[in-house]
Amino acid sequence: MFDMHKIKQLFKKAFIPITIMFIPHSNTKPLNIKIPSIGIIVSLFLWLTGTFYMFSVAVDTIEYQMMKKKLRYYSQQFLELNSTISALKKAELEFKSLFSLGTKEKVLENIDTTYSGSIDMEYIRKEINKTIETVGEIKDYLRVQRDIYFATPKQLPVEGPITSPFGMREHPRSGEENFHGGIDISAPPGTPVRATADGIVSFSGWGGGNGKLVVLEHGFGFTTLYAHNKMILVKVGQKVKRGDIISYVGSTGNATGPHLHYEIWKNGRPVNPRKYL
Repeated sequence: MFDMHKIKQLFKKAFIPITIMFIPHSNTKPLNIKIPSIGIIVSLFLWLTGTFYMFSVAVDTIEYQMMKKKLRYYSQQFLELNSTISALKKAELEFKSLFSLGTKEKVLENIDTTYSGSIDMEYIRKEINKTIETVGEIKDYLRVQRDIYFATPKQLPVEGPITSPFGMREHPRSGEENFHGGIDISAPPGTPVRATADGIVSFSGWGGGNGKLVVLEHGFGFTTLYAHNKMILVKVGQKVKRGDIISYVGSTGNATGPHLHYEIWKNGRPVNPRKYL
């Protein structure tokens, strides 16, 4: 039962006005503004949330600009290669025109009018080798970026409200304050659980208090854990793609009801999954 008296007291405290005074350096009167204490708390929360969001967007923008700059450099290399290829094609046409004359005498007589210049084959060979290396660099760079993208967890593994966040919390069974290394997502029993990134199954089975547990290794330092499942569909060593169904929501292990406990580990440490939603 809720203590209505305590709730009323808490409600009153939340709306106790706090006066903010602005004192100008001139002789004008100071400006007083009364704001409920809950207004200050909400404003601070919104400011922190906005700051975190803007920081996340800024990081993504910087990474995108770096990729764009690198690809612009590679595009310039391709333009230079096209110039070299055009020069070779022009030389090829000139040689074909010369040798179509039929005789050695006619070739020698027309070489000054038909053939317009010299070809530095050693220079062209070096340019081609440099371009081949550049193409290899482009492929390696994009391949690594693609691998990082598919190895990075994205979105939630199951649709539903987050009932317990990452960080310190009151344990639902013991009532003690403890660290929660992931998030709990409420969902009906049997709801499909999907892998949030490409990876390999490193654990599939009973995980003690975690019940039926699936652990995926994604590379680049990423690991994801999916606990309290009703049924597991994957086995150790199996490769999975982002979006593949790996299990079904349940309440096995130390669970108070049907939900999925989801964790993301980065370089051996649990991190807040909200960062990767």
